[in-house]
Amino acid sequence: MPRVALGLAYDGASWQGWQTQPGGLTVQDTLEAALGRFLAHPVPTICAGRTDTGVHALEQVVHVDTSAQREPESWVRGLNALLPSSVAVQWVCPVDNGFHARFSALSRTYVYIVRQARVRSPMAHGRMGWVYRPLELEPMRHAAARLIGEHDFSAFRSSQCQAASPVRTLHALDIHQRRECFVFVFRANAFLHHMVRNLMGALLYIGQGRHEPAWVDMLLRQRDRRLSAPTFSPAGLYLASVEYPAHFGLPSASLDELLESHMLPGIRAGR
Repeated sequence: MPRVALGLAYDGASWQGWQTQPGGLTVQDTLEAALGRFLAHPVPTICAGRTDTGVHALEQVVHVDTSAQREPESWVRGLNALLPSSVAVQWVCPVDNGFHARFSALSRTYVYIVRQARVRSPMAHGRMGWVYRPLELEPMRHAAARLIGEHDFSAFRSSQCQAASPVRTLHALDIHQRRECFVFVFRANAFLHHMVRNLMGALLYIGQGRHEPAWVDMLLRQRDRRLSAPTFSPAGLYLASVEYPAHFGLPSASLDELLESHMLPGIRAGR
């Protein structure tokens, strides 16, 4: 049966995460309901990475199998007419059956945006994390450099994580400051449950001067979640992009282009 890949963006604030649940208040449930109406038959979906309650996506990648024949633009327009305003298909691309949204992915990139200010902003609510204590950029960057590479990330893993192994390879962890906003960019082969939010908690503790950058070395060695900082808010977390082998021919956009398309003006990942 022919396979189709979809690029999906959503505001996760009103959803109980990606994965289907009995109550139906998830992105997967909503997308599959729209697909069923659009294609006139039930269609299960496979995604690149399951996001939690309150977590957003700039470019979640999903694949479906269907014998229905539609032009890509018809897919986009038709599905978006059936989806709520907080979820939108960005592109659709036919792929061969060797493509798998989860297992074909080479890496995933998450972005976390934190606003540091004396008082919270209602306009940023749900879209950015917030801390009122001052943050120092360089200590966080020093700590981030210590986290790069293949590690056992048990100290940054949720107790509910079902992954067979806590070992992951963090390819990059870049941190940039844009006036009162700090933009954290995480790229890894895969992530554990709550891994980014737990890393954020530790990095923010370091940025606030509660610990030195070398603290993360101890956390990696001890492999004990109880020793690290609390899990940080999901509000500013975005599944930004998923990398696949070029031969699949999926549409591609730079991270800054994705941020400019969906975020507040001036929020960029580059220097």
